[in-house]
Amino acid sequence: MTPLTLILCTVVLAAGTFAFRFAGPALRSRVTLSPRSEKIMATAAVVLLAAVVATTALTEDQSFAGIARPAGVLVGGVLAWRKAPFPLVVIAAAATAALLRLIGVP
Repeated sequence: MTPLTLILCTVVLAAGTFAFRFAGPALRSRVTLSPRSEKIMATAAVVLLAAVVATTALTEDQSFAGIARPAGVLVGGVLAWRKAPFPLVVIAAAATAALLRLIGVP
């Protein structure tokens, strides 16, 4: 990929991202959704985020990542749910995975 192509792709993606982010507030007053539709969209966002977390936590190179990584994600998730400070969540999750790998758990 040439540098010019890379720059052009970056500019196009930046413009598209800006357009999507601008469209929300700009069109909010013009588009009305039913309460049921808003509830479904909120639920869909949570489900999508959970799917991304599960895929990232459980797989590596199209195979199971082992027990250590999901255990770390579980510890981080519980701490986040309990409203622990973000640095503590990250450090505890990483430490859990690292300690499990240190003792030989894949």
